[in-house]
This record gives sequence, C-alpha cells and structure tokens, in this order.
Amino acid sequence: MKIDFKKYDDGLVPAIIQDTQSNKVLMLGYMNEEALLKTNELKKVTFFSRSKQRLWTKGEESGNFMELVSIAVDCDNDALLIKVNPTGPVCHKGTDTCWKEENVSNFGFLSELENIIENRIAQTDNKDSYVSSLFRKGINKIAQKVGEEAVEVVIEAKDNNNDLFLNESADLLFHYLILLQAKGFTLSDVEKMLRQRHKQE
Repeated sequence: MKIDFKKYDDGLVPAIIQDTQSNKVLMLGYMNEEALLKTNELKKVTFFSRSKQRLWTKGEESGNFMELVSIAVDCDNDALLIKVNPTGPVCHKGTDTCWKEENVSNFGFLSELENIIENRIAQTDNKDSYVSSLFRKGINKIAQKVGEEAVEVVIEAKDNNNDLFLNESADLLFHYLILLQAKGFTLSDVEKMLRQRHKQE
C-alpha cells in the first residue's frame, strides 16, 4: 500500500473511519507515516493530533478504542478508509459518531423498504395498500403468506428459470419483512442474532 504523505505540507493524510458492521462513517482524523505504523502495530487506530502535536491513540483516555479491521487507500494515494470495530462511543461528546446520526446498520434499499412497510402498517384504514390489508388480517395470515412464498422459492430453485426464482425470492423477502414488523422486530435484530452465532463458532 503506497501512501503519498508528501502531498501535504504537514505530511498528514485524511483518514475516514468507518464502522465495519454498520458501514456508518464514524469520524475523520489525520495520520502521518508514524501514526499509520502505530495503528498497524497496536491494531488500534492511532492519529496524529494537530492540537496536541503528537500521536494519539483513539481511546487512550476514555477506553473507547477503535479496533482495526482493514485499511484501504484511495486512487490518488492521499486518503485512507479505515474500517474498525468501535468499543464504545466515538465522539468526544459521547455519541456513537461525530455526525448527528445513530450508528445503526443500514441495509440499503432493504432498510428503505422496511420504512415503507412501517408507514403502510400505520395506515390501517388504507384500503389501497396491500401491506395494510395483509396486516389487518393478522399474524396468522401473514405467517401463512410467508410459508406459501417459501414453498414457491423451493419449487423454483429446482427448475432452471432464474427470473422466476429471483421473483419468488423477492416475494419471500418482502413478506418476511412484513412478518418481522408484525412480531415487533427488524432486520437489525436478525443481524444481531447472526453476529452472536458467528462469535460462538
């Protein structure tokens, strides 16, 4: 990995810190060559503090370290993307990130779809909404629908029509998201369970 520390007069390159689990950007710091070496040595993110004018391992006072997962350099070799596992709040103000957002997992469009489903469920009198009408029929009907879609996925998996298989898979996932919310859960809860199992292996 080649990093152009000499590109900047102070020899510091920006280091974007990202949570490896949630993919949220946690903070921005700066590193010189010595800070990068220290980070790799300790396996804990170490910056060069411009205010203290010295190396600074995040968490050295608070105990909220950022455990190193990976380091990547950008196409111009002058910025770093560092993925970490934070052991506590990252911001000095006690928040999860240095931005005004919670450090929760985001599953892209699936998270957007979860929000749409949540809004449809809240619209209990919306007769034009499939989600609302299904939710009004109760948990048994929702669970039955998930079962039906699961069977259709299995059937299509045994054939060679990839379009049908993907369509049925999308139907299954969509109805499973409805079932999760009907039970009071989200994809994040399932993710936590999977991570717990992974740690036990």
